[in-house]
Amino acid sequence: MFVIAAVCFPLLLLALLLAMERVERPLNAADTGKGLEGFLDNARPEEVDTLMNQGLPAALERYRGRLRRPPPGKHRAL
Repeated sequence: MFVIAAVCFPLLLLALLLAMERVERPLNAADTGKGLEGFLDNARPEEVDTLMNQGLPAALERYRGRLRRPPPGKHRAL
């Protein structure tokens, strides 16, 4: 029984670490350039007003929404 536990524990630990890395990777990618530093460098006056009136989470959501929209005149292919 001890031998089975000694063999399975490292494998389970490795599987857990790989799963955690898989969850963490998109979170790190989402923050790159789109966090507070990116917001402060590229914010429009309306987004700064949102920051002052509603706080950082609402302002970042508005900023990220603008980044997700395609530029005017460029349509996504259907």
